[in-house]
Amino acid sequence: MSGPSTYQPTNPALQWIEKRLPIIGLVHSSFVAYPTPRNLNYWWTFGGILSFMLGVQIVTGVILAMHYTPHVDMAFNSVESIVRDVNYGWLLRYLHSNGASMFFIAVYIHMLRGLYYGSYKAPREILWILGVIIYLLMMATGFMGYVLPWGQMSFWGATVITNLFSAIPYVGESIVTLLWGGYSVGNPTLNRFFSLHYLLPFVIAGVVVLHVWALHVAGQNNPAGVEPKTEKDTVPFTPYATIKDGFGMVCFMIFYAWFVFYIPNYLGDPDNYIMANPGVTPAHIVPEWYYLPFYAILRSIPSKLGGVIAMFSAIIVLAFLPWLDTAKTKSSKYRPLAKQFFWMFVVVAVLLGWLGGKPAEGIYIIAGRVLTFCYFAYFLIVLPILSRIETPRAIPNSIADDVLAKYGKKAVSAIVALVLAGGLMAGGTQKAEAADEHGGPTPPSLSWSFWGPVGKFDRGALQRGYKVYKEVCSTCHSMNLLHFRNLADEGGPGFTAAQAQAVASEIKVQDGPNDAGDMFERPGRLADPFPKPFPNENAARAANGGAYPPDLSLMAKARNYDRGFPQFVFDFFTQFQEKGPNYIDALLQGYVDPAPKDFALPQGAYYNKYFPGHAIKMPKPISDDQVTYDDGTPQKVENYAKDVATFLMWTAEPHLEARKRLGLQVMVFLIIFAFLMYFTKKKVWANAH
Repeated sequence: MSGPSTYQPTNPALQWIEKRLPIIGLVHSSFVAYPTPRNLNYWWTFGGILSFMLGVQIVTGVILAMHYTPHVDMAFNSVESIVRDVNYGWLLRYLHSNGASMFFIAVYIHMLRGLYYGSYKAPREILWILGVIIYLLMMATGFMGYVLPWGQMSFWGATVITNLFSAIPYVGESIVTLLWGGYSVGNPTLNRFFSLHYLLPFVIAGVVVLHVWALHVAGQNNPAGVEPKTEKDTVPFTPYATIKDGFGMVCFMIFYAWFVFYIPNYLGDPDNYIMANPGVTPAHIVPEWYYLPFYAILRSIPSKLGGVIAMFSAIIVLAFLPWLDTAKTKSSKYRPLAKQFFWMFVVVAVLLGWLGGKPAEGIYIIAGRVLTFCYFAYFLIVLPILSRIETPRAIPNSIADDVLAKYGKKAVSAIVALVLAGGLMAGGTQKAEAADEHGGPTPPSLSWSFWGPVGKFDRGALQRGYKVYKEVCSTCHSMNLLHFRNLADEGGPGFTAAQAQAVASEIKVQDGPNDAGDMFERPGRLADPFPKPFPNENAARAANGGAYPPDLSLMAKARNYDRGFPQFVFDFFTQFQEKGPNYIDALLQGYVDPAPKDFALPQGAYYNKYFPGHAIKMPKPISDDQVTYDDGTPQKVENYAKDVATFLMWTAEPHLEARKRLGLQVMVFLIIFAFLMYFTKKKVWANAH
């Protein structure tokens, strides 16, 4: 619909450029004068949102790649170094990691809008197929990006998913070996995934250009599903569509910013804050939430090859929709039966996502098979039959006859409902995984000073917590990501540089060689990392009955527990991030002696009611009056536990205060901007109705 441009620049320089490269005219015809159906609702804003999110992902990804080290020995720490040491590195990381989820939320809404309004029907078949290709590229890019932090779930997710290709007859093993770069997931795998993850977003951008080109050739679909007939049916893209899309984009940015600044790890897996260990398999290997429906389909088929075929078919079947649904009426708004089956399909997809996070056993497998059948039945049975038997309602004669006002609120409410459903699926599956692993009572939820949008660390608690760590925990547990200089960082325990230097100088560090080629000992410096209690893992295990004491740097984010329904839903609105500290506090106070009579306690283990499996190798670490507090705080176990949990929360999130402070400014700005955009949109569109 965007034909030759009629744009004629008046500036001589622009005229010279336009004669030789008419790019300004192309932009004008495509994004300014382009005729847009006047009845588009807010479902259509997600196309612009997706373009914005693609830009965010590319920009943040390129900058992150400048600091990332794609090596199995350094990848995990390089990501944490970005968060801790690069200026606003934490912001880049959270924008990128949460941006992936926002990208998929937007694309799922965009796809469902296309399904509901029949945007795949003639003459838009190529447009729809290009969209399916973009979705496949997104899934590949997201999976490879998920592997790069080289955490436990990243490593094992890569192992499980890539191993699926071995089910392909004759060539499967060769494909897996090619993907791995060897005979197991390792450094060549990480380098391959890093290279492809960096490249594929630019491929996506290229296909997006084709997608937009196809859109402008065929023209936009609309809620009525009728083609524009006169000039009254359309409005210029700018300012009408741009201001409306801009308002929707700002509202989406508020939603996005809530995750980035207040709950940046809500959609992630705590196991990814544990460095990848090929010798320890997680209790439940679960992909990111946006893959869960297809993961459930994969597991519902008894045959490995059958599961792989079903999983890929669940996506590829979308490309054949223009020929599976041959109904003449496009929009489900005028097809009563199609509308009901559409919402049934949405429920099936959400339930498949919920099942994808559950263990592959018992009733979950049966439910997965039933829902998998329903998923494919919608495309292969329901839509073809409805095309032949359904009697649609009368559609408007033209877009101008379609009433706009009654659809806007419906669209917004549907978007909110879909976002909440996605949150339920994501939160429910992640928490279900933690619940299955824990198997004990829920740790009590404590009151923390860093709670809420303006919460801050209690400096006294941080200093006391550091003292507990230094005198008790550091005898067994390392803190590899912390340096003595961090004690004087803004938002930390509040040490001065001189105090931090004094703490560092208390240790002896082996350095060298000197001019004579000899190693020597010197007092610690601010740049030195916290000392390790053991020279290597074998020494640590030998001193702890065979158990390896974990590093505590990220412990507050690497531990989780089930909050239960509907509490985890409220956690989204209250930015509840205290699961890790609550668990640490409860664990330190959860020792029971003697163990319950019906519990078989292994030799050399201790009973802890909050520890997964209840048998822990670590003896009770703290007791009353064990650590001296100089500020008069009672020297009780409950105070020790809460203080060290506060300290570990800071070690895991050293920029928490800066994040919340910037988040408050961003949220205020976006909310004010959204109101301004809304009233501007109302004024612009007043002339169009």
